[in-house]
Order: sequence, then structure tokens, then C-alpha cells
Amino acid sequence: QVQLVESGGGLVQAGGSLRLSCAASGRGFSNYAMGWFRQAQGKEREFVAVISISGANRYYGDSVKGRFTISRDNAKNAVYLQMNSLKPEETAVYYCAAGGGGTSAVARGSADYWGKGTLVTVSS
Repeated sequence: QVQLVESGGGLVQAGGSLRLSCAASGRGFSNYAMGWFRQAQGKEREFVAVISISGANRYYGDSVKGRFTISRDNAKNAVYLQMNSLKPEETAVYYCAAGGGGTSAVARGSADYWGKGTLVTVSS
């Protein structure tokens, strides 16, 4: 069992940056691919980024490529999302996810564990 807790959300102006963190507790963090998703009010959940167990492979949603960076620290049981050049339309609750099926599965939303999310609000 893995518990995921996101932090780092808040209010930021358009063009600004935020760094989200996801702390994992429980066993086996280093056995899971980790991902970030977001869901804006009234919209479907959207894939943001995923990172492989080793951190060697990273994939991003088209809308965030070049602006967001996912990373992980297996020694600290943590995954991060650095978000730069934020846009108002990226206001959403951001969720962390862990999946044992690899990066492709997590990117499709097939994750074993989900956090409760952290709210990011980007003002114009």
C-alpha cells in the first residue's frame, strides 16, 4: 500500500512558476512509475507528465512540453513537478499517481494509487 500526498499548490500569476511535490509513504515507491495529472473544474482529468522507476524516461502531455519538468528522488520517496510559464487555463487540481504497470499505463490513467490533489490557481 502506498499513500500519496501532494503539496506546493497555490496562487500564482500568469507566467509564473510553481513546484509541486508528492510524498509517498508505505512500501515500494521505487517499484512504481509516477505521474502527474490535473483536472480543471467541469473538465475531464488530463495527463500532465510521467516518469519511469529509474527516472531515465519522462513523457509529457503536449500542452506542457518544454514548460514542465517531472523528477523523482527514490531515496526520499518523492516526485516533483516543476511548472514554468503557467497559464490561467492551467488552473486545476493536480494529482500525483503511482502505477506498477509502467509509464504507458500510468499515462493512460491506469494507476494503482492516487493522491487527493493540490489546487493550483493561475491568475491573469
